[in-house]
Amino acid sequence: MSGHSKWSQIKHKKAKTDAARGKAFSKVIRLITVAARQGGGNPETNARLRIAIQKAREMNMPQENIEKAIKRGTGELEGINYEEVIYEGYAPGGVAVMVEATTDNRNRTTAEIRHIFSRRGGSLAESGSVSWIFERKGLISFEKDNIDEEELMMVAIEAGAEDIEEGESIIDVITSPSDFERVREAIEHAGIPYVLAQVTMLPKTRVNLEGKTAQQVLELIDALEEHDDVQEVYSNFEIADEILESLSS
Repeated sequence: MSGHSKWSQIKHKKAKTDAARGKAFSKVIRLITVAARQGGGNPETNARLRIAIQKAREMNMPQENIEKAIKRGTGELEGINYEEVIYEGYAPGGVAVMVEATTDNRNRTTAEIRHIFSRRGGSLAESGSVSWIFERKGLISFEKDNIDEEELMMVAIEAGAEDIEEGESIIDVITSPSDFERVREAIEHAGIPYVLAQVTMLPKTRVNLEGKTAQQVLELIDALEEHDDVQEVYSNFEIADEILESLSS
């Protein structure tokens, strides 16, 4: 993967997320609730819940909100029963797209996600159509100008990182999902600042985009991410930084 383009795409998304903080809170609350329901309310024994809580804290979510979401998941408080749904589809240019959603009405959400795809030149596909293109990995990204590269490599490899990939301005540390927290904690303990840390789906192959197709794909991804039920959108497109910046502006 290309780390510099990945981080540019994250920044592109973050600008929208910061402008819609309430919606972002709602999505993370759902994430915590589902994680607690599936694996219990103790983050020490529920890795998925632990990661969801970390995400909430990075957004400065009040502890009270986090605790209520956990209790709704464990049944200590009444709440809406959410289920997880994964959608697979194609964007313009043959770009593969995976969508993770949490919903209290699968039929409604499916119809709305299908409509978003079709309105923007894409199509919803059958389960398994594109999931084989992606693999779940831990991803920690660093801006080169802010770190000692040799120190990062030493700390990351010693902690169990699988790979280190270098772009023009960004270095990505790749881990297995099970090793993600250990590697992240080792990096934090070493005082090395990162700009992104998450368990995500990384594509095995990428599609390079430019021009009108790049614009269409970005509009589709934006529309999916803005949907209330959507938690994450993964895709395998690659857009050069300068093209992405011009489209974003």
